[in-house]
Amino acid sequence: MIIGELTETYPPMLDGVGRVTMAYCQNLEKAGHTAYFISPDDRAHTRLDGLNTLLYGGIPIPGQNYRLGFPRLSRKFEKRIMEIPFDILHSHSPFVSAGIVQRITEKRKDIPIVATFHSKYYDDFYKATHSRWIANCAKDYIVRVYNRFDAVWSVNEETAAVLHDYGYQGEIFVAPNGTDLHEINRERAAEMKRRLGLPEDMPTLLFVGQIDMKKNIHSVMRACALLKKEGQPFALLLAGQGPDLSRLEKLRDELDIAGQTHFLGFISDGEELSSLYTLADLFVFPSVYDNAPMVIREAAANGTPSILVRGSCAAEAVEDGVNGYLCEDSPESIAQRIREALPTAARVGAKARETIPRPWSEIIRTVLEQYTDLIERKKAKVSGR
Repeated sequence: MIIGELTETYPPMLDGVGRVTMAYCQNLEKAGHTAYFISPDDRAHTRLDGLNTLLYGGIPIPGQNYRLGFPRLSRKFEKRIMEIPFDILHSHSPFVSAGIVQRITEKRKDIPIVATFHSKYYDDFYKATHSRWIANCAKDYIVRVYNRFDAVWSVNEETAAVLHDYGYQGEIFVAPNGTDLHEINRERAAEMKRRLGLPEDMPTLLFVGQIDMKKNIHSVMRACALLKKEGQPFALLLAGQGPDLSRLEKLRDELDIAGQTHFLGFISDGEELSSLYTLADLFVFPSVYDNAPMVIREAAANGTPSILVRGSCAAEAVEDGVNGYLCEDSPESIAQRIREALPTAARVGAKARETIPRPWSEIIRTVLEQYTDLIERKKAKVSGR
């Protein structure tokens, strides 16, 4: 099977959706198929060893980790993508990637097309424009895009409900994200903690993701300010980059937690990231924007439990006090949950490792079953059977 997996980011600046797309490609190849990672080139020339890539040009979007791609201006890309005999195309974005997929199938009507709904795009457009009218127009556009696909997927039931709330009325197949378990290297984690200048017994809180206000990082920082006032020792590590770094650095200083708060920047090395998860006592991720974040599964795979907002899409797999912790969406509740969680974090983290990650090999078996069914149904439809 020859499969095209399309997204909007390329290493090293992969967001969560880009990392899922790369994992699809890697594991489809392991299963004996040919997968192409298709995206704008970020000009960093990072090699995706062992993977087929199809890249087109673009320009940076100010204040974002994304590039606006222009595939039609990349003649080499346009020629190559039309030559490859794809069996199926899978878009992980409703924007440029979806447009490429639909343009190919205007000429190749026998190729089934799949789209996965990953993100709360209404929230993105509202934050960028502060206009509900524009955000609603974007939402309506997205629903129209998904209506043109042969199949629409989401990453969990809560995310599917978001798309239905947007107005999409079709069936949605749930294809969860995977995370592979690996041996936990506590020695490497301890070495990283020393390198960061943190005492061995210092309770450590971790956030990994875009440094963006929509991730609710400001609430984490305000919770930490409350902990400091109460005399609770802690270190807060924030790994990532994003448009609100300067705002959050200013907030850190205003809250007088600069001595406890460490912005680490974007970390692309997988082993370093694993060490960060391992050295942390708690992964604090109170985002109500994210749907099925890879970071929660990665933290769990390293034995670190998460604190999540009760009722959020991100919290779907978590049972409070069993394999993670749930709080309300307020600094006071986050601070209280951190205090309550620290004594039981090791036990709950072990349960998180046991119950939350699902291996990619298992996910890809289901994905391939769905792909095969879609290919057969498309052939039957085109032939008139």
